Amino acid sequence: MSRYLVTGGSGRLGRSVVTALAEAGHEVFSIDRAPVAGLPARQLEVDLLDAGEAADAVASIRPDGIVHLAAIAVPFSLPDPEIFRVNTALAWNIREAALAASVPALLIASSPTVIGYGISGWTPRALPLDERHPLAPWHGYALSKEAIEGLVAMTVREHGDRLRIAAFRPCYVVTPEEWAGAPTQQGHTIAERLATPELSAVALFNYLDARDGAAFVLAWLDRAEAIENGGCFFVGAADSLVREPVGTALARLVPVMAPLAEGLGPTDPVFSSAHAEAVLGWRARHSWREEMGEQEREAGVA
Repeated sequence: MSRYLVTGGSGRLGRSVVTALAEAGHEVFSIDRAPVAGLPARQLEVDLLDAGEAADAVASIRPDGIVHLAAIAVPFSLPDPEIFRVNTALAWNIREAALAASVPALLIASSPTVIGYGISGWTPRALPLDERHPLAPWHGYALSKEAIEGLVAMTVREHGDRLRIAAFRPCYVVTPEEWAGAPTQQGHTIAERLATPELSAVALFNYLDARDGAAFVLAWLDRAEAIENGGCFFVGAADSLVREPVGTALARLVPVMAPLAEGLGPTDPVFSSAHAEAVLGWRARHSWREEMGEQEREAGVA
């Protein structure tokens, strides 16, 4: 049994990560601004923007690894300078705390938005999108995630002999209760997202079941010592969150992608997780087609 700390453990992905770690037999600590009833972890309220508080908390826990998810998670939910300041400060403070406490492993959440989709004039180099695609953030949230990936790379250069570290880019996280009809972080439901594909087109139909995200975290923690330090991984479902063939949907709703979209299979993901599969043996197991099957049949669209 190992001891793990999850920052942002009360969040949409964090709850599944905490649960998966606990179910795997590990001792889990969660740091978040508010506790969650029933979370299988010792829950702590710590201001991670205070470097001293962060350092004291990590030093007291002495975890075998940290999964850093705490962040302002939604672009434009606050002014860009504030999002950038908060997200980068959180990551910096947790890295410093990990180094000071000799924590051996640190996994940090980035975002697919670092590559720059969603703004006029952006065009992909190739499809599906993978980790080799150039970065081109155009808002404060994405820029904060690019900076965090830079922090990961810098840490390997400075302290790679002391700390195993990586970044991962989880796609649009869907929790188990959201498959059942609870609102997503945008306020609409998954059924509405499927009925109105424009809602998902802005994210190029990417998504990730939170339980699959948790399985990725477990896979990285299990293999961190054996793989290249400083890795970066797209982590997404094995299909696209859209009813019609994804190439057709992209050509209609994101015309700039039409020439490359022709090469995608009808249900292929636009974001490739092949690197995570090759390095960690991880592959998403949940699909909206199974999770929404009954609702789709009731709606007469399956």
